[in-house]
Amino acid sequence: MAAVAFMAAAPSASLAAVQPDETVGDKVTNVVVRNRVEALGTDSIDDKILTQLVPNVDVSGEKVVVGKDTVDIIIPQRNFGRFDRGLFNYLFIPKGQWSFGLDVSYGEFNSDDIELLSFIGDFDFGGSVFSIDPYISYFFAHNQSIGMRLGYTRNKADLGNLTVDIEDLDLSLQNIDYHTEEYSASVFYRHYIGLDHSRRWAIFNETALEFSSGNGYFERPYEGVPRITETVTTEVRMDFSPGICYFVHDYVSFNLSFGVFGLHWKRWQQTTDHVEEGSRTSSGADFKFNLFNLRMGIAVHI
Repeated sequence: MAAVAFMAAAPSASLAAVQPDETVGDKVTNVVVRNRVEALGTDSIDDKILTQLVPNVDVSGEKVVVGKDTVDIIIPQRNFGRFDRGLFNYLFIPKGQWSFGLDVSYGEFNSDDIELLSFIGDFDFGGSVFSIDPYISYFFAHNQSIGMRLGYTRNKADLGNLTVDIEDLDLSLQNIDYHTEEYSASVFYRHYIGLDHSRRWAIFNETALEFSSGNGYFERPYEGVPRITETVTTEVRMDFSPGICYFVHDYVSFNLSFGVFGLHWKRWQQTTDHVEEGSRTSSGADFKFNLFNLRMGIAVHI
């Protein structure tokens, strides 16, 4: 982060901790507390007592400098429960920052890595899933941002051969090709929770409203003749994706998120061999971990 850094974590950056030196007792001098205990000047005191001093350091009054303002390192939060559990939301990314990021997802499947039941033989299958999503976001408040994301997704599956032999059932499939391409645009809101005052780790939750359009291609043999079905899709989604963020550098962060819940409405319009056949719509909610919505990415903060 260009405008945010802590002295203990990144001395060269512009965000500094503000807290005077502290003296504890007659035997300990110059206990300097910023983001962590940086120096302990001792007068022959037992090491075990020193280790007990560190967890008891109170950071609730610690200040940090953001630009020309001095703010608390702990963001005030309303306690929604009956008890105060002593959990803090540390300042992670301050108000006024811009973030430019790129999320990439890739998965590959191959029948060589799969063992099926004994009655399934001659299984030859390969597939891949790829998506790339550049985005930009602005932090309108401490640890909270809104942004826009563009996306491209490609799915591909090729079934070379599949043979099933169960008593009277003898089934053989071969030369089936399926692939889709999809373009999307979304707006999102992301809320971070800083895990400590070193400004390195945070968890977040992202809520995104997405509009997408795509096309699909499905080819399979029918009575010895290739038959082609083309599909045009339109979809509206609202996804909720938790994740984790880690600053590998003061200006660069690594992000990992995955979908766990979503609402969707989708419409399919199909044509087979260039003859229109019909359309259908579907809507619903997903309450499950979505492996195909796993995103990894790098973001630059200025």
